[in-house]
Amino acid sequence: GPKRELVDMVAKNARQGLESIRFKLIRDDADQSGALEELKTQLNLKNVPARIEGYDISNLSGKMAVGSMVVFENGKPSPSRYRRFRIKAVEGPDDYGMLREVINRRFKHGDMLTSSEWGPLPDLVLIDGGKGQLGAVLGIISDEIAGRVAFMSLAKENEEIFVPGRNQPISLTKNNPALHLLQRVRDEAHRFAVSYHRNIRSKKSIESLLDEVEGIGPGRKKALIQHFGSLDNIRKASKEQIMQIKGINAELAKRIKERI
Repeated sequence: GPKRELVDMVAKNARQGLESIRFKLIRDDADQSGALEELKTQLNLKNVPARIEGYDISNLSGKMAVGSMVVFENGKPSPSRYRRFRIKAVEGPDDYGMLREVINRRFKHGDMLTSSEWGPLPDLVLIDGGKGQLGAVLGIISDEIAGRVAFMSLAKENEEIFVPGRNQPISLTKNNPALHLLQRVRDEAHRFAVSYHRNIRSKKSIESLLDEVEGIGPGRKKALIQHFGSLDNIRKASKEQIMQIKGINAELAKRIKERI
């Protein structure tokens, strides 16, 4: 009857939807394979870049500077391989110095071909920036790494590709799949760096305000940040919820709510 017809129609639609998804996955795999082959050709690489690492820096006039490392394997992001860096050795607005620190810290980790934490050496490293950023990084790379890893940079303004040993940048057409892949890596590295920087800024804001609350020491401040995560969450929390933190009584919770 009508109910059976309805079930049959739903089943048919589900089968068609599944086939559509399956076709898209097959097509996307083919697109990524084509993009990687195109990348090998355009950049004159020794091998198809199965593992690409993208790097970017985020800071506020040199303050609270961080770096990001994202990993694409076979053309697709691998978030479990991503790494974040707090800039430690560079002070002030020095993007070149910050990039050098991040790259140096990444490539000093022992035998990276077998490192479970850092994974194998990448086939290609993509730096967010232009010729200057690429040159800054190449200046600290050992001959061994330079012989095994290809380095390049992608400048945002005209989407120009800079590679070592070539004075003029490489310009690919806007619909080139290799360029699209590089843009995805670059944009993901930027997103990951900015999100980490925002997280640090948020925590610094919480710390600064909590420092002004009488009775809040390092231990309680740390507990509040770990429990609530953001300034907005503390503001939204009731006095009773704040009192759930060990060492915070009603009077202290009241002072926190008044200050925050």
